[in-house]
Amino acid sequence: MFSRRKFLMQACGGIGGLALSNLLSQEGLLGATAGGRPGRTHHQPKAKNCIYIYLEGGPSQMDLYDPKPMLNRLDGQALPDSMLANMRFAFLAKESARIMGTPRTFKRHGQCGMELSDLLPHIGSIADDICLIRSMHTDQFNHVPGQLLMNTGSAISGRPSMGSWLSYGLGSENKNLPEFVVLICVGRGVPGGSASWASGFLPSKYSGVMFRNEGSPVLNLDNPEAITRAIQERNIKGVSELNALRHAQVRDPEIESRIAAYELAFRMQSAAPELMDLSNESQATLDMYGVNRSEPKIESGNQLGGTGLFGTFARNCLMARRLVERGVRVVQVIHASWDHHSRINTDLPHNCLMADQPIAALVKDLKQRGLLDDTLVICGSEFGRTALGENRPGARTVTGRDHHPNAFSLWLAGGGVKGGQVIGETDDIAWNVAKDPVHVHDLHASILHLFGFDHTKLTYRFQGRDYRLTDVHGKLVPKLFA
Repeated sequence: MFSRRKFLMQACGGIGGLALSNLLSQEGLLGATAGGRPGRTHHQPKAKNCIYIYLEGGPSQMDLYDPKPMLNRLDGQALPDSMLANMRFAFLAKESARIMGTPRTFKRHGQCGMELSDLLPHIGSIADDICLIRSMHTDQFNHVPGQLLMNTGSAISGRPSMGSWLSYGLGSENKNLPEFVVLICVGRGVPGGSASWASGFLPSKYSGVMFRNEGSPVLNLDNPEAITRAIQERNIKGVSELNALRHAQVRDPEIESRIAAYELAFRMQSAAPELMDLSNESQATLDMYGVNRSEPKIESGNQLGGTGLFGTFARNCLMARRLVERGVRVVQVIHASWDHHSRINTDLPHNCLMADQPIAALVKDLKQRGLLDDTLVICGSEFGRTALGENRPGARTVTGRDHHPNAFSLWLAGGGVKGGQVIGETDDIAWNVAKDPVHVHDLHASILHLFGFDHTKLTYRFQGRDYRLTDVHGKLVPKLFA
């Protein structure tokens, strides 16, 4: 079917072209246009790696980050109808709902005097390194669309995740591990699923690769018995050559992604065992993260957050540092769930006891190794909790809070962020933003800015339109930048 000349031309254009492209990329010689193709930023970046700690479910801001003494003074009282008129809730019956106070106490931390809950003593110890945003707000009040908006910039499934955009824009710093790794520690699961770390319409090579918590990080990574590395190498080479020939015919970018996936998996067979082996970490480091902590029992069973996860979450935080050290561009650490519709005074302390120490240890560890300056750490969720106690029909008691998109908190550290400060304010009961509002799109625009990108120019053409992480929205938050 092929003349010899046609075969050689297509083989050279396919296999040779891919090989040349790969070599130029490795040497940093394959630049990009300002339109956002991989390899070149729009301005000098402050950050080059990202660790995104995602606490799925919506942690309660007034119990953790945003002290509101007025809540206890108004405990049991109804809100004015004017404040409830246009509000939508997931489960709460707003006509009979009442304000619910909090048993939490707040203390000032660091030279900056940042006020944080008694549930976060370890994060309090890094207060001078973090920038706490108390004025976040979003458009979504349910988990799946809220998670999609926070992670992909759109409440509709199918858009590239923030990690995928960063991988696409910056390219890779390592040859033997994925550009974007996802570490999950779940009780009930993540409602938004893999759409929160998928590449959407970007080539699939930019999608997050989910690592397992034990054994081989990826299923089927190890060779079967009797398959030597030499045999495996010949197989991969042969498959890549066939895929390259097909790519020369149809120019489908997913074929390139498939070639890259086979070759990466082959290289990971050597890199993954060393990555997962924590035996070369000092005992002091393991203790700092709390890898071998004992987990206290919880009377309610902690049905949402799950039990038995203290060690897993600590290992994932430590693994995030190890991945960044080895050149992985983006690491997303996910824990589910912080969706405390009930038993908030039991389950929230349990979750905080699990997460507070390892998260703070990660920031301290990055800092002492000289990695925090160019590693952006983000700790957040899709929304917050309401000042009203949840009184869903059929519930005997009111022991939790419903979803609240109008005002919530999250924090960032490192990677060009100005630490030791609080951005924004909410009203007396954390119902609405009172000062310096920051929308999810604004947060994304500012994160891209830290990585050297103008969020309006990092685009990808799909179905005749230039898409971006911030869609047609977003403005920078100048106070965030050092």
